[in-house]
Amino acid sequence: MDELSQLKKKLEADRPVSWNEFPDISLYKDQVLSYMQRQLIRFSDDGQITSAMINNYIKDKLLPRAEGKRYTREHLAGLTEIGLLKQVISVSDTGLLLREELTGSTPEAFYTKFRQVLDGSLSDTAEKIDPSWDIDALSDMALKLAITSYCHKLACQQLLELIRINRPSEVQKKSK
Repeated sequence: MDELSQLKKKLEADRPVSWNEFPDISLYKDQVLSYMQRQLIRFSDDGQITSAMINNYIKDKLLPRAEGKRYTREHLAGLTEIGLLKQVISVSDTGLLLREELTGSTPEAFYTKFRQVLDGSLSDTAEKIDPSWDIDALSDMALKLAITSYCHKLACQQLLELIRINRPSEVQKKSK
């Protein structure tokens, strides 16, 4: 199936840009919104980041405030991370995870780690796709991927709860 070949290629090739490939100048919000449309891996126009979302992420301290209405690499990296993670976990849990990961790290170092983990997961998923599958094989793999996602989400939620319990003073202070 041609669609399976396209899916496999997208999973193998589409990646958010590296830190050094972000624009080296600060951007206005409308430029950020346009940029993020190309940065996030999607198969449709669903899930685009809006101006209101950016404002809420700043208000909720998931992102730093803009520097004179201009957004930097740190903002673009954060929006990339949030845009992906909020597809799987709540925005609140996304904030907890990002604060925990950024403790003792720089935004650039964490973004590099984030991209490496994403690259490995996308590559692993692409390897599971066989463009010659029939409908039964598609159904079987969709079921396996869905159940694996469910199991990963359960584990992720419990790990985040352990973080919440074991680091309440540091992580929760930053979220207020």
